[in-house]
Amino acid sequence: MKLKIGLPKGSLQESTLKLFKKAGFHITIGSRSYIPFIDDPDMEGLLVRAQEMARYVEDGVLDVGITGKDWVLEQNSKVIEVADLNYAKEGLRPVRWVVAVLNESKIKSIKDLQGKRVATELVGFTKRYFKSKKINCNVEFSWGATEVKPPYLADAIVDVTETGASLRANNLRIVDTILESTTKLIANRDSWKDKWKKNKIQDLAILLQGALNAEEKVGIKMNVKEKDLKKITSLLPALHTPTISTLADSGWLALEVIMDEKKVRDLIPRLKAAGASGIVEYPLNKVIY
Repeated sequence: MKLKIGLPKGSLQESTLKLFKKAGFHITIGSRSYIPFIDDPDMEGLLVRAQEMARYVEDGVLDVGITGKDWVLEQNSKVIEVADLNYAKEGLRPVRWVVAVLNESKIKSIKDLQGKRVATELVGFTKRYFKSKKINCNVEFSWGATEVKPPYLADAIVDVTETGASLRANNLRIVDTILESTTKLIANRDSWKDKWKKNKIQDLAILLQGALNAEEKVGIKMNVKEKDLKKITSLLPALHTPTISTLADSGWLALEVIMDEKKVRDLIPRLKAAGASGIVEYPLNKVIY
């Protein structure tokens, strides 16, 4: 028996492969191949666009897949959402689907879209959203380059953004956010009922979430004198509590802690000034809570 897994082809592909590597899976893909090799004999993969993933998982073509919550909602797919994997193309953050118009547009709120034309890739969800707001507008599918549609091909767009930089570069401003989406590990409902497959999927979720937990954290270890221990530990924003062990040299201790990487550059000089020595910073692959 093998677990059939769908990996997202396109914008999420590179960040997904990096995440799997950190989780302990080595995946290789030929330049023209849609069938990746995974160094786990119990798994076989297929590259599928994120927009289509939920449908194939729902139909049982795949046991499990990685896609955005937005595309699950777009297709109204009945799947098991196993885990939230908070990463995107450019970083560890959710993406937003926003209504955007030209900066000089007279449209100030979504109510002003009554009778207007809206271009988007997320057609199904967008139509349902505007219907729920009792706004009657013409929602059209965009085949790409959605940002350049206003004002001649559309009055507004609904597009996905992480930072808003692309919208600003195209002279667009955000009117409203209609959906915030994160990457999901989803499973077929029948596969989830199979004991072996469910265990395999849950193990995969633990490893992937552990790799994500480690993305912005590092380990720090150092030597401290016993008399300086209280002063030094007071500086540490530990994940839980630091690990402390004795050294062969009398009066000295070894201290180890996990912390946010972004705090390290400010902390290390303070640790040094407080008496710590032999300070070593090291990367982490997985942090399992």
